Parts: sequence; C-alpha cells; structure tokens
Amino acid sequence: MTSITSVELNYLVFRYLQESGFTHSAFTLGYEAGINKCTIDGSLVPPGALITFVQKGLQYLEMEANLSNNDAEMDEDFSFLQPLDIITKDVNQLRQMVKEKRKNIQKDRIKDRDKDKDKEVEREHEGERGRIREKERTEKEKEREKEREKEREKEREKEREKAESNKEREKQPEELAYRDMVLDQVDKDVARHEENGTLAGPEPMDIATTSTFASHDACEIHSSEVTILEGHTSEVCACAWSPTGSLLASGSGDSTARIWTISDGLFKSGGKNSPLNVLVLKHVKGRTNEKSKDVTTLDWNGEGTLLATGSYDGQARIWTTTGDLRTTLSKHKGPIFSLKWNKKGDYLLTGSCDKTAIVWDVKAEEWKQQFEFHTGPTLDVDWRNNVSFATSSTDHMIYVCRIGETRPIKTFAGHQGEVNCVKWDPTGSLLASCSDDITAKIWCMKQDKYVHDLREHSKEIYAIRWSPTGPGTNNPNQQLVLASASFDSTVKLWDVEQGKLLYSLNGHRDPVYSVAFSPNGEYLASGSLDKSMHVWSLKEGKIVKTYTGNGGIFEVCWNKEGDKIAACFANNTLCVLDFRM
Repeated sequence: MTSITSVELNYLVFRYLQESGFTHSAFTLGYEAGINKCTIDGSLVPPGALITFVQKGLQYLEMEANLSNNDAEMDEDFSFLQPLDIITKDVNQLRQMVKEKRKNIQKDRIKDRDKDKDKEVEREHEGERGRIREKERTEKEKEREKEREKEREKEREKEREKAESNKEREKQPEELAYRDMVLDQVDKDVARHEENGTLAGPEPMDIATTSTFASHDACEIHSSEVTILEGHTSEVCACAWSPTGSLLASGSGDSTARIWTISDGLFKSGGKNSPLNVLVLKHVKGRTNEKSKDVTTLDWNGEGTLLATGSYDGQARIWTTTGDLRTTLSKHKGPIFSLKWNKKGDYLLTGSCDKTAIVWDVKAEEWKQQFEFHTGPTLDVDWRNNVSFATSSTDHMIYVCRIGETRPIKTFAGHQGEVNCVKWDPTGSLLASCSDDITAKIWCMKQDKYVHDLREHSKEIYAIRWSPTGPGTNNPNQQLVLASASFDSTVKLWDVEQGKLLYSLNGHRDPVYSVAFSPNGEYLASGSLDKSMHVWSLKEGKIVKTYTGNGGIFEVCWNKEGDKIAACFANNTLCVLDFRM
C-alpha cells in the first residue's frame, strides 16, 4: 500500500486550516512548509479531505479491533469505540475494550433474562392464584344454582299435582271427542287414497343443498410432500439447487456447507430422517460454530460441477460435487456478503464488508482485479455479462464495473439508504435495486437517473427477483415481472415496462426475506420470518400452496424442473417440498 508523504499531509492540514477559518495559522503553515511550491493540484482535492481521511482511518481501526477479536461468541459482532480511545490506544488495547464491552453486554443480557424470568414466574403465580379464585367462585355459584333448582322443582311438583287433579275431572269428555275426531280423519284418508289408487305413506321430501368453499387447509402442503433435512447445528442462511442435477447446497452458521442428493423417490417416505446422501464441507478444522467461519453465501457454476462458498472469515472456497475443496481464495479483509459465478464459469465475483469487490480467475486460482469504489461494505454483486457487473453498498451507491477498467463505467446514485440487492434482467439491459429507503428502482445504462421509482412498500425492501419470462428467457411470450420482498410482510409484483404495481401479495405476518420464481414463470415462492412459505399463482395473484415450519425462513429456491422447492430455516433445518399443480 502506498504511504502518504509529508508534503501531501501538510497540504491536507493547510486546506483544513483554510476551510475552518484559521487564516493566520494556514498562512504560517503554508509559508514554513512551502505549500506554494508543491505540485499538488488543489482543484482535485475535495473540501473536508483531511476530516474524511481521519474518519476513514478511525473506521478502519474500529473495524480491525472488532473483526480480529475471536474471544466473543455473541450475535453482536460490532462494538462502537470513542474516537479518543482509537487515537490514544493501540489495536490490542482496543480489542481488549471490545472484549470487555461484549462481556458487559452479555452480563446485562443475563440479568435481563433473569428479571424477565422472575416476572414470568410471578405472572404464572398470579395467574394460578386467579384461577384458584375463579374456581372457588364457580363452585359457590354452582351450589347456589343447585339450591335454586331444588326450589323450582318443588314449585313444578305442586303445579303437576294440581294439573293432574283437573285432568281427571275433564278426562272422560275429552276421550270421547278425540275418538270421534280420529275416526273421522281415518275415513277421510282411506277415501282419498282409494280415489287416487295409492297406498297410504309419507309425502316426498325436498332435499336442501349447500355450497362448500375451499378453506386455507386446502392449500396446506401435506407432510407426505415435505422432507426435512437435518444435520446443521446452527441456522441455515443460504441454499441453492444445482442447475444440472438433483443436488441441493446449503450454508450455515455452523461453519459448514452441505451438498444433499435429492432423489425423485424421496417423498415416498416423507417426513424427517429419510435416508439421504449428504456431503459435509467443513470450513474450519475441529469444532464448528466459530462465528468467523459462518458460511454467508453460496452459488453453483453454470455447469453444476463446482460450488463456491463465501464465509465470514473473508475467504471464498470452491468445492467439487464430491465434497473436495478445490481452491481457497484469500484477499478480502472482511466477511463476504455476496458471491456469483459469471455465465461462462471462468470468473467468480465476490463482494465484502471490506468495501471492495474482487473478480477471481478460477482456472489460475488467483484474483484478477479488485474494485475499490465504495465507501461502505459491499452488500450485493450481480453479473451483467461475462465481463461486467454491478455492485451495491451501505453507502447508498451502485457501480457498474468492467474487468480491465480502473473506474466504474456507470454510477447510479438515487437511493437514500443501504442498497440491499441488485439484479440484472434476463437481457442485461435493466438493473433493479432495492433499499432500506423503502423503494425499489429500475435503471438502464443509457441514462444516469432511474427509469422507474417503485414506492408502494411501507418498510425496508430486502430482496428482489426478475421473472424468467420475456425476451432472453425460455418463456419469451410471457410478461417480464419484478418481485420485491419487504419487511412490511408483503411481496409486490411490478410491471417494469410501465413502472406500475400489478399485485400486492399480503399473506405473511412478518418480514419477507426471500422470493423465487418457478422456472416456467407461473408461480412465486416467498419465505418469511413468520415461519411460513407461500406459493403464489401469478395468474390469479393468490396463494395456491403453503407450508409452515418451525423457524423463520431465510431463503427459498426452485429446482430446474420446477417440481421441488427448498427452504432454509432458522431452526437449523432445510425443507424440500414437492410441488405439483
């Protein structure tokens, strides 16, 4: 890395003094340092350069202190530090501070859990006391009701005795009158039936019919159509079907990826523990569940012969379908958040928390080019073609890059929040993006401003997917659609030509993390933290199948035939669902 020179540093300080209004100090420094003799072009130095430079240095040290600390095994991986501490202490001291902070957080959490537990016990005791009091009141009310019933029975008995007495006196005349009435009615019935030539019997009855409507249960996927894949010991955060076979890959927080062989006869037995062929791809030797080895993302190459995985330790790994580690790619300085093969399969693209994207030459097993344009962690990457791609970041920016170019070939600015996802349409002409600013946007290479600004969601949009329809797909005569999944618990389908909402799919109760189109483009699967996966018909805009598991769903995906759907859950399992309409 090139070091900053004293002349460059003096110039930055000189500019800082000028911009801050310290005119005399700036003049003195400029005279003594010979600023007027330096060859730096001041027009190229942006305002606030020194402050930006110092802030980035502080952020780097803060990141280093956090990412290099392996002592904590907590979900809170990042602890903010005070600027004065960062300036006055070395990295080891800062790491110790981070460690202490995490210990204190853990202690506070334990205390809070204990308090909550005590409150829960007290609520249970209070509830039990309430149930006892209610039972006592109920028993007393029953006793009083029994007494009242006895009194009512006595009154009824008196009434019956009185009625019997009156009935005996009136019985003789009534019997005579009734006998005459019956005989008269019998004569009339016999005469009528003889006249009609029919035997006596009941009259025909009208049968009332009622309509039956399909319930939610009719859409529920039966357990015989579901296979639960067990083996991971931490949440399963990524899954992907091989494009050319029956292999399913999964990535987990337990420091492993797994390759499952899913046969067509798998669903004959159904349920848990069906015999499966599974390969375990260990990302760390010895014990698992090391936070720095979490498998965060994975992707198959186009031929289905190699699986790439990205890990929290900043390394990408390439595996064969037999579970052998072929290559370990090391250059990133932070966790890898996104990873994609190009269509040709000769390059692998990775995006990292270290704010960079790297293109790797797979055959040479080395990095081809590193792209350092973002000022925040790179959240997503997506190939446009075999040599150009888009990247998105927490810095609100989107860059389109090409191998061999040292600057972005296109910059898209317009989002006001972190850009969570970017996806090119099947032809590579339109780029979709979604952000924490509650919008999704459509961009094209011919203009700098977005083509469409999609603003129907009410919370952050986490994922987007293009339908496999329209030009450049196997379904060219169907309309191209964009799906967006949001923390507002909805999935929305967009007409990208008009930039208008087609459907708002409102079936989930919690944030939706993943959506995936079926290969024929007729159905959409969605997975949510509400533990449910819905399959929607795009023609009807309604749920046709649904499955509820035992944990939040992080990702859903279809196999190439479109007859199986995989979903990965927070309870350490995957589910494979048989889908046939």
